[in-house]
Amino acid sequence: MLKTIVDPADYEVRSVIRFLNAKKVKPVEIHRQLVEIYGENVMTDGMVRKWVRQFNDGRTNVHDEVRSGRPSVVNDGLVAKLNEKIRGNRRFTIGIFFDGFPQISKTVLHEIVTNRLNYRKLCSRWVPKMLTDVHEAK
Repeated sequence: MLKTIVDPADYEVRSVIRFLNAKKVKPVEIHRQLVEIYGENVMTDGMVRKWVRQFNDGRTNVHDEVRSGRPSVVNDGLVAKLNEKIRGNRRFTIGIFFDGFPQISKTVLHEIVTNRLNYRKLCSRWVPKMLTDVHEAK
């Protein structure tokens, strides 16, 4: 029995498609082999045909094309403003911050507070995740 490879990188699958296409394997057979090794959710038959067509048209790069994404509204200045507001009032809610920063979603605000600033909710106060000895004693 063959070993199934779980969660392959996209470029890895495209490399296999490019290799098998160079050996003149038909797209249907390429898809069958991909499903056999990588599982049912690896890539649709239509996507395999698309990649075979691109490789036949001269594409050699198996990596994603560089494209511009949505610009991030999170920057160091915003993180500093949030940190300043937290230090001014530790009994805030994400909703209160959302009213003050409507351009940022509540999810992004929560991630900034918990991941970038390393605060966590303790009772009704937001405190740093890493408490000093003085804080722990209090």
